[in-house]
Amino acid sequence: MVRTLGVAVVGFGWMGRVHTQAYARVLHHFPDLPLRPEPVTVADEVPGRAEEAAERYGFATAVRDWREIATDPRVGAVSITAPNFLHREIGVAMAEAGKHIWIEKPVGLTADDARAVSGAVAEAGVRGAVGFNYRNAPAVMAARELITAGEIGEVTHVRIRLLSDYAAHPEGALTWRYERERGGSGVLGDLASHGVDLARFLVGEIEALTADTAVFVPLRARPAGATAGHTRAAGGEPAPVENEDYVTCLLRFASGARGVLEACRVSVGEQNNYGFEIHGTTGAVFWDFRRMGELGVSRGTSYQDQPVSTVYVGPGAGDFAAFQPGAANPMGYDDLKVVEAHAFLRSIADDRPYGATPADAVRSATALDAMARSAASGAWVTLES
Repeated sequence: MVRTLGVAVVGFGWMGRVHTQAYARVLHHFPDLPLRPEPVTVADEVPGRAEEAAERYGFATAVRDWREIATDPRVGAVSITAPNFLHREIGVAMAEAGKHIWIEKPVGLTADDARAVSGAVAEAGVRGAVGFNYRNAPAVMAARELITAGEIGEVTHVRIRLLSDYAAHPEGALTWRYERERGGSGVLGDLASHGVDLARFLVGEIEALTADTAVFVPLRARPAGATAGHTRAAGGEPAPVENEDYVTCLLRFASGARGVLEACRVSVGEQNNYGFEIHGTTGAVFWDFRRMGELGVSRGTSYQDQPVSTVYVGPGAGDFAAFQPGAANPMGYDDLKVVEAHAFLRSIADDRPYGATPADAVRSATALDAMARSAASGAWVTLES
């Protein structure tokens, strides 16, 4: 029997819309899910934005103050898609109010923020999910299975890249993303957090790291009003960018493997160039988000001159079968958030974790904090266990 679960969304920028659409689609792809999400309330402090979202997506109520959701008995689960500096306050408040939370990465500005949210979820006995969506790609799931099964031997070294141009334009507005107090560590939280999660998901825990960071666009113009996405603000008052545009990091895994993680938000000519190369003693796997349904695989006993085959993943790889009937039928970014919504709702229904959880956010944030310390000191940093 399917029961209804009232859901709310806090912060209705692009990611708030993606979460809302995932709730609307989840039963289309996972009809056996015993919960039917019902849009109850949307909150956004920008005048008119919540009302517009309610009219378009069918929320019963639109409010400007997210605190009204915490006391609303109609709401059982909350998507937190507000800016990073609000993650801790909203996440803790919703968990303490008995609401299950689906919160976007990086879950606050620091590892302490992520720990506070994770602790509140555990203390309240509610379920929590975190937006590490790239691990949900069926090809990534297939890569994990290959690695776990020893199909490429023992993992020796890894390269993970997250390169994009969304902040490359010098007229990009100085939004909260570029301020230390509201945006945290810049590209570390925005993109490298995904890289850390992929590293852990595929290879295992990171034991130590050393990092270097840089700001390549040091000044940006302040916007004149409310912004959404990556708005331009030509002619506004210039002010300094306070957090990182770029990070490169050497990794040592607990398994003994080595890795390189590179992330940049100002890479001209790169649009969502996200992916990995994982090498083992007998083979390798390669993945590019822009060709999300393909996996490069090299395995065998040749060692030298061993070819790489392109595998088009299909039913049997992750949740591919919930979206397409056969290999090489493409999935998209929003589909990964539907997978995430399913894992979140299933965790509530079964009262057990599925997918990325606040504990994963803590591990990612711990690595990000270590990167910042290493960049400041120039030294290797051992991660807290």
